[in-house]
Amino acid sequence: MAISRSLQEYLKEHGVKYRMVQHARTGSSMESAEEAHIPGGALAKGVMIRDGDGYMMLVLPSDYHVDLETLSGRLGRPLAMAGEEEFRAKFPDCERGAVPPLGYVYGIKTLWDPSTTLGQDEKVYFEAGDHVNLIQVSGEQFHELMASAERSEFSRHI
Repeated sequence: MAISRSLQEYLKEHGVKYRMVQHARTGSSMESAEEAHIPGGALAKGVMIRDGDGYMMLVLPSDYHVDLETLSGRLGRPLAMAGEEEFRAKFPDCERGAVPPLGYVYGIKTLWDPSTTLGQDEKVYFEAGDHVNLIQVSGEQFHELMASAERSEFSRHI
């Protein structure tokens, strides 16, 4: 697959300069970071949650966990982790479990935790839509990609 069609079109349309980084097939973002020989704090992952209104994507480094209780309190409503089968149809051009952390490309509300290490490094990486490719962008470019995402603190380092 290499890169999802929706993501590729979005990056091209917005003039985003990126580089593809291949790695051995993996099953998690931390495994992808290890296989690609990059720090876990430089790999952005998208975690899907749901509430009564639908789905939201949370963006955080691969070496962080979502603090759902804190986020539920901040948003003032109960939230739950979404199972991959629940939202699979929203990412038709991505392999199961390899969604890019740019939910808005797919029409999904996106929240980013800017209190994490993401974007502080010179390079940021994220899933391209399959389990063997990552997209590499500059930290500055990542901040630009997150411009339309809402901000909230909702994660903690592993």
